[in-house]
Amino acid sequence: MKSKAPKIILLLLLISAFISFFVFDLGQYLSFDYLKSQQSNFQSYYAKNQVLTLAIYFLIYVVSTALSLPGAAILTLAGGALFGNMVGVIVVSFASTIGATCAFLASRYILRDYVQEKFKSRLKTINKGIEKEGGFYLFTLRLIPAVPFFVINMVMGLTNMGVIRFFIISQVGMLAGTFVYVNAGTQIGQLDSPAGILSPNILISFVILGLFPLIAKKFIKLYVGKLVSWWSSRKVYSKYKKPKKFDYNVIAIGGGAAGLVTSYIGAAAKAKVALIEADKMGGDCLNYGCVPSKAIIRTAKFMSDAKKAQSLGIKNVNVEYDFAEVMERVQRVVKTIEPHDSVERYTNLGVSCYTGYAKIKSPWEVEINGEILTTKNIVIASGAGPFVPNIEGLEKMDPMTSENLWNMREQPKKLLVLGGGPIGSELAQAFHRVGCNVTQLELADRILVREDKEVSDIVMKDFKDEGINLLTEHKAVRFYEEGGKRYCVADHKGEEKVIEFDKVIVALGRKARVTGFGLEELGIELTDRGTIQVNDWMQTNYPNIYACGDVVGPYQFTHMAAHQAWFCAVNAMASPFYSFDVDYSIVPWCTYTDPEIARCGLNETEAQEQDIPYEVSTYDLEELDRAITEEAAHGFVKVLTVPGKDKIIGVTIVGMHAGDYIAEFVTAMKYGLGMNKILGTIHIYPTLAEANKYAAGAWKKNHVSEKTLNLAMRFNSWRRT
Repeated sequence: MKSKAPKIILLLLLISAFISFFVFDLGQYLSFDYLKSQQSNFQSYYAKNQVLTLAIYFLIYVVSTALSLPGAAILTLAGGALFGNMVGVIVVSFASTIGATCAFLASRYILRDYVQEKFKSRLKTINKGIEKEGGFYLFTLRLIPAVPFFVINMVMGLTNMGVIRFFIISQVGMLAGTFVYVNAGTQIGQLDSPAGILSPNILISFVILGLFPLIAKKFIKLYVGKLVSWWSSRKVYSKYKKPKKFDYNVIAIGGGAAGLVTSYIGAAAKAKVALIEADKMGGDCLNYGCVPSKAIIRTAKFMSDAKKAQSLGIKNVNVEYDFAEVMERVQRVVKTIEPHDSVERYTNLGVSCYTGYAKIKSPWEVEINGEILTTKNIVIASGAGPFVPNIEGLEKMDPMTSENLWNMREQPKKLLVLGGGPIGSELAQAFHRVGCNVTQLELADRILVREDKEVSDIVMKDFKDEGINLLTEHKAVRFYEEGGKRYCVADHKGEEKVIEFDKVIVALGRKARVTGFGLEELGIELTDRGTIQVNDWMQTNYPNIYACGDVVGPYQFTHMAAHQAWFCAVNAMASPFYSFDVDYSIVPWCTYTDPEIARCGLNETEAQEQDIPYEVSTYDLEELDRAITEEAAHGFVKVLTVPGKDKIIGVTIVGMHAGDYIAEFVTAMKYGLGMNKILGTIHIYPTLAEANKYAAGAWKKNHVSEKTLNLAMRFNSWRRT
């Protein structure tokens, strides 16, 4: 209670001062009429007592601004009328900033602790935004007179913005408005009536003030940001000599999705582009990730469907297979897609393709096979590799990862999968369905922890029903070999459990490739996660060196790598004239277990963690005709909306082909279409996509009031009479 007393006393004093201003009608002294009536007296007093007048005026301005009293505009006009442009701007500029800072500090001292504690989850994102771009937000708001400055002072006081930063940005941001108002005040000094304020000079002043924020809002971040970027980059560039001419406009390092898209866009725009890949074109997605994993998942589905057909009484269904043939099919699929990402195709597109290990020698030079290539811009698309933890004995077990498991031809009878994320879960189910006896270990109390619990529960139940030995809350602590057999010792709530296995797959995440090709020597900055640090334009701390894909994150998806690559390619070619901010507002993804799990936006877990209010509308696929005909009436469509509105803030679909028909919701979220629009769209019968319409129908049903239904009932009753 004692710690709160000073805050309460200060708050009461401020409230008392604010109320007194109105009770004693002090506002009459901050009016245009009063200023005009006393104009000659003020000017006469100022002529005799310049320093004292300045001091009194300065103090009044600071106090009125600190207390957030109305009349700042009149005081600013008075400054111009009394002191002229130069002195007026200086006095008003410092007085307004000091007063604003006092209000900022008062808000911080009295309210910030309470607000931050009360709304901790909700303010987490805001605090990050203020830390990253708070200066720009404050500067932009200071340029817009329509936004009350006292509101800005109080709100900023509740954030984590530093006092000195607030003062300097406010001083600079309010300077344009101060100059215009003070200049208007010099004209007011010559007016005979308020109508004279519409003189051409004053009109021009206010037009400039009105137009400047509109121009600034669109371009200030871009060009001020680029100026700051250029200024800060002078040091990193200082030790390198920039070539007078360049061999290429862009060199992309890495032939995966990010590098390929960068090269494709650059070549399509008639830029001269080089693409360097050390191993296989297509990168992880084609050779080790998306394509082979989906190929074996489909093969596993063939096996599962055959067994399901037998269970339904359909005779003479062949479920025999050879494991080596299963793995060979994976390679056939890869080879079929290979031409899409081949050297031949990209060479024909106009890209100079190099095979070998790149070495960045300077911000404009890349060495490849002993040859130095010069380039205006570099795009790092080096991707990521499997993360293999340092667990005792694991290295001796010849662990398989996404990079080498596709070479396997002999079927392991007992397969151990470490990891319960999307990759580990997809592989565990697929290899189980093609005949391996699979044990899956997960440290958490459930697999797929990024999903809502009910989603995890559905998949976990299916895994157990299929016969997968799913062990949650198990941590692998050591591996050993004894009597020609391999064992994993796992800790489960303090007790050790021994698991026998033939082969082990490590699926515990991926680590960005940031070493071995010159980033350390250049001093390219990294994040705490070990990924390359980039700004909103995908630039590193060297403005002409960009990065995209898994080496950047935060989403390690092929479609996200392609998305980021567009910004890298376009910004590299358009900079410094213009740049586009990367957009992460709507990011969909899918986990290809059976059933599939498709996501976009928030789920319930995330909304609750961030203290974001929401409503839920759900449709169960057990009721969907097409799902029933497919023997896949299993799962649901769950949509989160803004309370009382049809705006969609998140979607989760669990079911067959969920990754396909979530696209309708992704489009709706991207372009601001709500549940009413989806409900009003014709969906083909019978399709899985009808589930989207029925989910929208569930939302509508929940938003028809009893009053409306009663009115409808009475109206229809009247029509029958």
